[in-house]
Amino acid sequence: MLLAGDGLKPSSAGRRVAFDEKGGSSVLDGPFAETKELVAGYMIWEVSSLEEALEWVRRSPIRSGVVEVRPLYTAEDFGEALTPELSEA
Repeated sequence: MLLAGDGLKPSSAGRRVAFDEKGGSSVLDGPFAETKELVAGYMIWEVSSLEEALEWVRRSPIRSGVVEVRPLYTAEDFGEALTPELSEA
């Protein structure tokens, strides 16, 4: 069920890439003080539904804080935009 999981270093060790509307980008060094909530770690689970994932969270040993549960995108989410060429890339 658990495919991956790790803790993340603090935002002071991170970078963000900001994109502009002209296609340019810039790199911003952490820490990111303006952010009120940061992701501290992640887990990737293979489950059959969002409801099953919520059941696993409720069974976890976590007893304080908040866990956000989100599904990953799949190829089906992109519909016709995911051409065979993009899929191969």
